[in-house]
Amino acid sequence: MRLLAALHFLTVLRLPWVRESRPDELGRSTAYFPLVGLFVGLALAGLYWLLGQALPAPLVTALLVASMAALTGAMHLDGFIDTCDGIAGHRTVEERWRIMHDSRAGGIGVAGVIILLLVKYASLSSVPPALMMASLVLMATVSRWGMTYAVFAYPYARPSGMGKAFKEGAGWPGFVIATLITVAVALALWPALGLSSLFALVAAWVVIVAVASYLKRKLSGLTGDTYGAINEIAEITVLVVIILLAHRGLAQ
Repeated sequence: MRLLAALHFLTVLRLPWVRESRPDELGRSTAYFPLVGLFVGLALAGLYWLLGQALPAPLVTALLVASMAALTGAMHLDGFIDTCDGIAGHRTVEERWRIMHDSRAGGIGVAGVIILLLVKYASLSSVPPALMMASLVLMATVSRWGMTYAVFAYPYARPSGMGKAFKEGAGWPGFVIATLITVAVALALWPALGLSSLFALVAAWVVIVAVASYLKRKLSGLTGDTYGAINEIAEITVLVVIILLAHRGLAQ
């Protein structure tokens, strides 16, 4: 049930015979975020292979970026936009929370997401074709582990909200399960990606720590929006590391 709760929360996929998850089930579902990421990555890899049979590479890359947003209902992108709006300028913590809770997107958020999508498109375009399918799987898995880590390791900022349920349900057992799943996926991709499979995981963790620590100072903790922003940043980090190592001959 926790896996299904994670699948329902992180994607637009719905199983009609599965009831809505309770808050405590949602909270404990973070253990399976990387497994949902694995499913998403495999779906993207399959789509890349299928589209690549008939379409030029730039269009395939654009459709992959669009598919990432479609599969998640653009939830993580929305969190990134709200986070950019919230941390901009000199404001109190309460003012930042209020801005992030506003459903309207501000100029900083719009500019931020445009830059993010451009960087993501450029990163995907720069991954060697032979590494693309494995990179998509690793990217989606590690980024969801990043959210699990952020929920587990950092305090929740607001007195209420969806993210609070996740924080209350997070603990060592769930974090260990999520980490084992992620490491297993990285090791399974070693034949395809070489050293970059583990380097990307470590680099993503370093970037996540830096970003989460910065957001904690700005917001007195993390929120549901910041979890989505961390996912987006971790995705790009994984791709950039794979590209860097591939250009130096350290990836298969």
